[in-house]
Amino acid sequence: MSNYLIYNPVAGKIRRNPQMIPQVLETLRASHVSVEPLPTTGPGSAQGLARDCVARGAQIVFVAGGDGTINEVVNGLAGSSTALGVLPGGTANCLAVELGIGTNLLKASGRTRDWVPQRISLGLCKPHNGPSRYFVAMAGAGVDAQIVRDVHPGLKRKLGKVAYWVAGFMASFRVLPELYVNSVHGESQVSFALASRVKNYGGDLEIAKSIRLTDPHFETVLFEGRFAVKYLKYLAGVLVNGHRGMSGVHVHHVDHLELRAVNGVPIYLQLDGEECGQLPARLEIAREALTILSPRRS
Repeated sequence: MSNYLIYNPVAGKIRRNPQMIPQVLETLRASHVSVEPLPTTGPGSAQGLARDCVARGAQIVFVAGGDGTINEVVNGLAGSSTALGVLPGGTANCLAVELGIGTNLLKASGRTRDWVPQRISLGLCKPHNGPSRYFVAMAGAGVDAQIVRDVHPGLKRKLGKVAYWVAGFMASFRVLPELYVNSVHGESQVSFALASRVKNYGGDLEIAKSIRLTDPHFETVLFEGRFAVKYLKYLAGVLVNGHRGMSGVHVHHVDHLELRAVNGVPIYLQLDGEECGQLPARLEIAREALTILSPRRS
């Protein structure tokens, strides 16, 4: 069976150092892992490449890129027996951090021989208008999805994660649209809903504190408030791990939830850090849908 490396040539680390991919290939070969490189050609192409790899009987598909490229590959691999190997090449590298792989692309590629497979559940987003889509790390609706939408691509290429903080600062002057969240815990009216499969958020913060990729559910963290300035308090709480006890913050474990806008105001959705349309939508767990490689835990 063959192994493949799908890589995004315009991802942060790779774009800044075009020799990175040949170095990664050599490092993988030195670890006795031979792969065929497959560059993406634009948004959406990684999913098709991953499906082709599955059709060819691939044993492992490595992906070097950001969380958005990883999401595309996940959607091409979901439901198959082909394993995913994550190599951090993007801006936030949220999934790589969560798995304990780190953010150094070359170091990660040199350690792949010791990685072990595990079967995990995925999130599945079912918009009321549009195709369903899997996500591996998180879905967010409201404030964070609006920030993802507002980030200028050129600024993101130039500043990396700082670009999101700039967009977040600009959002702090707005009145925030709200959404309803319905689950087994009832209905909440909030301005930010996070349904997470990982602790790590954006590579720097931990918002969902008690979730693991091996868990068959989401940890939802819901934030109330129409005025963005309230998020300064929430951010301070997250930084000191005190947001769970705050007024206006609600944390639950669920395996499905429904999201819809209040009064029909457009509310955007992000999956794994990439914009993914508008509400309404249903989020649910797709059990044991992906095999993923990660460092052996001591």
